[in-house]
Amino acid sequence: MTEHPHAVTVQIQRLPHAPAQLPSYATAGAAGMDVRYAGDDVTVEPGHRLLLPTGFCVAVPTGYEAQIRLRSGFALQTGLILLNAPGTIDSDYRGEVKILLMNPGILAVDIKPGERIAQLVIAPVARCSLEEVERLPETERSGGGFGSTGRQ
Repeated sequence: MTEHPHAVTVQIQRLPHAPAQLPSYATAGAAGMDVRYAGDDVTVEPGHRLLLPTGFCVAVPTGYEAQIRLRSGFALQTGLILLNAPGTIDSDYRGEVKILLMNPGILAVDIKPGERIAQLVIAPVARCSLEEVERLPETERSGGGFGSTGRQ
C-alpha cells in the first residue's frame, strides 16, 4: 500500500499468544486496522460480557490515541456490542490491547481463534484547558437537548 499523507509510526509488540497476523489494513482506504482474537474457542452467552485478548501491545505516540471499534460485519453477524465504544488506548498504556464485548441478544455467540473482531484506529488527541465562566455564550440551540432539532 502507498504511504498515507498523515502516516504515524506506532510500535507494536507481539505477545506469545498472538495470532499469526498482527493488525493490518484490509484496503488502501481503510481507516482502521483489523484486529484478530488471540485466544481459544470462546462462547459469549446471552447477557454476559467478556474481555478478549488480542496478543499485542502498542506504544501510541504522545498526542495520539488508539481507538478500538467492532468491525461492522462482525457486529452485524454476531449482534455483539463493544461496551466502552470506542475503547481508548492512551499513549502511556503499554499493556495488552483487549476487547470488551457484551452479548445483548438471546443466542450464544461463538468466537474462533484468529477471527477478525475489531478495528484499531489511530487518531490525534486535542488537550484543552478549561476556562470557568459565569455564563456561556448563547447560540440558536442553546440548552436544547435530545431531539430539540427535530427528526428531519
